[in-house]
Amino acid sequence: MGRTCTVMGFDESAQVSAAALDEKLRADKTVTHVVMIHCETGAGVWNPLQEVADVCAKHGKGLIVDAMSSFGAIDIDVAKSPIDAVVAASGKCIEGAPGMGFVIARQKLLEGSQGNSHSLAMDLHDQWTYMQKTTQWRFTPPTHVVAAFRAALDQFKAEGGTAARGARYRKNCETLVDAMTALGFRTFLPRAVQAPVIVTFHAPGDPAYNFKAFYEKVKARGYILYPGKLTQVETFRVGCIGAIDSNEMRNVASAVAETLKEMGIKEATPKKAAVAA
Repeated sequence: MGRTCTVMGFDESAQVSAAALDEKLRADKTVTHVVMIHCETGAGVWNPLQEVADVCAKHGKGLIVDAMSSFGAIDIDVAKSPIDAVVAASGKCIEGAPGMGFVIARQKLLEGSQGNSHSLAMDLHDQWTYMQKTTQWRFTPPTHVVAAFRAALDQFKAEGGTAARGARYRKNCETLVDAMTALGFRTFLPRAVQAPVIVTFHAPGDPAYNFKAFYEKVKARGYILYPGKLTQVETFRVGCIGAIDSNEMRNVASAVAETLKEMGIKEATPKKAAVAA
């Protein structure tokens, strides 16, 4: 959209570094805002929101948080963290139908943002002021998605909100990792930086392994895997979120175990080079 920006890259298996951001903001006074992905789903890294927010506050920079994969499961306290805006969506941890994005922003900042947007579709100020005047969306809304979102929020509250949903996802994640580890698989990330949303596993180093065949056979048993997305070594991913519990995670591991046996894969551990990575 024509915005001047600088991307700070970090290793795919590491968290964002608040110390590196601090150094960057000290060196470059032209930066006005920082945008951070809270939970990065390419590998499953859980980034340190509070530490990054503290650095932004120290330098007087605005912070925009992409919480697409964390909102509703991982606590985001805007009273403690000086965040300008949180961006999320109707699906993921809210467990609604995908298709609607929303932004929770500080009202004073929103009020002062008229004319800032380079895009008609992304003009939050225009959408907000139009809705204040008319109670309507500027354009035809996805009514079925909105209705599903409302129902999902009712279920979210009934379950116990972020604390309860996050606890269920964490149990899902722990159960999955323990069961897959018992089969010989190794996680791509250390547990300290693993978000309880999606887990990336190294592909087996066994010569009998072929992802396409592995995928199809696990799918035939009722579970669809994600291929590795951003990792430079061969991996696959398993989601821990949605209307599922830890028993479902055990069933996933059972489906994988049966597939390993069917394909004649005796070693689920990764190649030595992959372990080093």
